[in-house]
Amino acid sequence: MKKTITAAVLASTFFAVSMPAMAFEPSAKTECIAPSDPGGGWDFTCRTAGRVMSELGLVPGNVQTINMPGAGGGVAFAHVVSKRSGDDNLLIAASTAVPTRLAQNQFPGMNKDMVTWIATVGSDYGVIAVPKDSPYQDLNDLMSAIKHDPKSVKFAGASASGGWDHLKVLIAAKAAGIKTLRQIPYLSYNNGGSALTQVVGGHVSAFTGDVSEARGFWESGDIRILAVLSPERLPGEFSDIPTAREQGIDAIGPNWRGFYMPADIDDEARDYWINAVNTLYESDEWKKVMKANGLMPFHHSGADFDAFMAQQVKDIHELSVELGLLHQ
Repeated sequence: MKKTITAAVLASTFFAVSMPAMAFEPSAKTECIAPSDPGGGWDFTCRTAGRVMSELGLVPGNVQTINMPGAGGGVAFAHVVSKRSGDDNLLIAASTAVPTRLAQNQFPGMNKDMVTWIATVGSDYGVIAVPKDSPYQDLNDLMSAIKHDPKSVKFAGASASGGWDHLKVLIAAKAAGIKTLRQIPYLSYNNGGSALTQVVGGHVSAFTGDVSEARGFWESGDIRILAVLSPERLPGEFSDIPTAREQGIDAIGPNWRGFYMPADIDDEARDYWINAVNTLYESDEWKKVMKANGLMPFHHSGADFDAFMAQQVKDIHELSVELGLLHQ
């Protein structure tokens, strides 16, 4: 009997050594949390990237988008930290808004190291837009009105007060020489679509957000984009939109888009999703998505993305102090 057991153990050991461990494979129930209502940039990231991942065979079936708005991404971040640790089949859409809120201590008790940073899939540059019948014809008209009366132009955006959409306005206003930054009114909505609806309806003077959010309203003629906050003009159909820089206002507002995952996921799962998002980013299918939606090349992944996040939290904290949104 003893020899039989020994032989069985040896056979089992040989089998385990000679057969490689089974690599991670995503579940057919892969989910992507969009920390906003439908219609915003995070929703766009989940739905569009999920569709292309499915087309490329990186996931079995479809990726289910779950909308979880609130607190500028804070509701989703807290949910992932407290309830989804170790979930190998959960992606969460992220953007510059997330390090902005972390930098400003807006996610109480939480920090960037409580999740796993996967990769970015491009940069969505900021825009400042007005309704089609607005009296402001260019960015300098708008800024001149703010200089004359800081409360005369009310902005709507998808981030919370002090968030990235709000910061973009303050960056442009500061570059235009405006000193009364704290007096500029800003209203926060759960997504870019809601903010734009308020602008088109004449309830708010101007929109601050990203080109992907504004695209549909711009193409329909309901809004005019006064400036894109990019170093140079965007390609394709967006090439007619002037930059703030060429109007004499040196303001740049890139909003990267990408994904994080819960903490404590398996190493194999982490590596799989990093490689999957890298494959997505390099694909011809995603390049078409980028061109159609005004996304510009911007890519960090894995450890490089984690290091980038640490630096961005630091930089945005310093910027927030400079703009008077935080005390040192």
